[in-house]
Amino acid sequence: MPQTPQKILVAPAWPYASGPRHIGHVAGFAVPADVFARYHRLKGNDVLMVSGTDEHGTPVMVSADRQGVSPRELADRNNALIRDDLRNLGISYDLFTRTSTRNHYRVTQDMFRTLYDNGYLVERTTLGAFSASTGRTLPDRYIEGTCPICGYAEARGDQCDNCGNQLDPVDLIEPRSIVDGSAPEFRETTHLFLDLPAFAERLAEWLSAQEGWRPNVKNFSLGLVRELKPRAMTRDIDWGVPVPVDGYPEESKRIYVWFDAVIGYLSASVEWAHNRGTPDAWREWWQNPDAAHFYFMGKDNIVFHSVIWPAMLLGYGSGGELGAGRGDLHLPTNVVASEYLTMEGKKASTSRNIAIWVADFLSRYDADPLRYYLTAAGPETQDTDFTWEEFVRRNNDELLANWGNLVNRTLVNAYRTFGEVPARGELTAKDRAVLDEVGRAFDVVGALIEQTRFRAAVQEAMRCSAFTNQYLSEEAPWSLVTTSRERAATVLNVALTCVDSLKTLLAPFLPFSSQLVHELLGYEGLLAGPLAYETVTEEDGSTHEVLTGDYGSWVGSWAPSEPPAGQKLREPRPLFRKLPPETVADELARLGL
Repeated sequence: MPQTPQKILVAPAWPYASGPRHIGHVAGFAVPADVFARYHRLKGNDVLMVSGTDEHGTPVMVSADRQGVSPRELADRNNALIRDDLRNLGISYDLFTRTSTRNHYRVTQDMFRTLYDNGYLVERTTLGAFSASTGRTLPDRYIEGTCPICGYAEARGDQCDNCGNQLDPVDLIEPRSIVDGSAPEFRETTHLFLDLPAFAERLAEWLSAQEGWRPNVKNFSLGLVRELKPRAMTRDIDWGVPVPVDGYPEESKRIYVWFDAVIGYLSASVEWAHNRGTPDAWREWWQNPDAAHFYFMGKDNIVFHSVIWPAMLLGYGSGGELGAGRGDLHLPTNVVASEYLTMEGKKASTSRNIAIWVADFLSRYDADPLRYYLTAAGPETQDTDFTWEEFVRRNNDELLANWGNLVNRTLVNAYRTFGEVPARGELTAKDRAVLDEVGRAFDVVGALIEQTRFRAAVQEAMRCSAFTNQYLSEEAPWSLVTTSRERAATVLNVALTCVDSLKTLLAPFLPFSSQLVHELLGYEGLLAGPLAYETVTEEDGSTHEVLTGDYGSWVGSWAPSEPPAGQKLREPRPLFRKLPPETVADELARLGL
């Protein structure tokens, strides 16, 4: 009996709208999430992949101040830029929206108010930072200093990017304003704190029971739970979601951006359901215990997804306007965090302009080679370094010489000799061996993707491509055609069948070239079609543009396939471009290296 499709929520982290994204960002949240989502769609599961731009809080305010524009203007501009980057990279969101929508405000305030009513948000007086030169509030991320835990000299006022620990500005050694370098003044201010210690026992029990998490994520999260402290969930700023509690004026207090951002996964699901005209459809993912939730991000975001967000979900329960008593909201099934990607030996930094921007990269190179590099050589379980030399090598020696070569010589010989998929004759042991090898790969590659072992998965698919290449070289149908046209037809039929299956095995990783192979083999329809923009109108008449796609119309399934004999082939063309040796020097010069 066919399996019942599982509801799979794929939740890539929300990129800050403070500026465009670099390849280190998409190595953590975008490419791994898309590989996972595409695989599950091919397998027949019901995938909901939602995210958007994170537009509130200090990252956007800092960037807006520096550029002399309002936070809203900056968010509008960067939302469009990031959407274009993700579309061009082929990230197949069901909905990519933004946190500045009316819908997001409503869902965020519902969760905040419910946690407050349930006693999990408590008022405390604390020390707030203010600029000595202007007297204005200095939000946490306007402040840098030395981390008191690990000694990192450029820790931020809310978190140390080096050791990952949560901080308060007053904890920093020699804190300084990133605006003018002056030491901040600390004064008393009132905030609402999430009572994280109240969830410590439940969080520890839940985390300990998680199977299949990457060890770095699980161990780090358990370590945090052992030392939980209440965490302020409001801020002295004027850009963000208003606090739905009396005594917290909109002109000076807003909800902490990381409280607001993680709720985006839920609010975007609600928006997606509304946009489809099925307003309760989100509940099939969020209030269904049989659903599975997978979150994708860089390691600096682990704490928010494995500790703070689960605590918020536990505290909300099935209450509030949204929960409506229909069941508790789903906790994460897996928090899939990647390590850092450095660039030519330097830590990527948007503030220091040490970055290879996605848009700039894609203006000169195709998306699939970048997706391949970030999967095969990216920071899946340890920090890795992107170098142009290695990118060129992997493009030329792996993608082009292996998979591209197999597709090209198989199709060229079949197209020129037969013009269609030739009928096969009796199969030899070698024929069966290569067909079996590629057929078995569906179980192997699929299991690895489900375990979020994407590097091993793409390596296995490429190994099968190399195996098929070896078969083709040994059988040499281009020579056989002069002595036994029937045998040449059989060899090319077997090779075309392997290519047909390999295009699916590689589709999660290389969607653009897989679609091209699909078409060259003579098929119609979309194996991995283009994404689309839609304009959404909210209840008050305001509009915003989202990224989405009609994935239900895609053809193909996660299983071996065989092109029918007689199917007309299209004229072959190369899948990948060979990059010349001077590419490395040219790109290093662009980086000023």
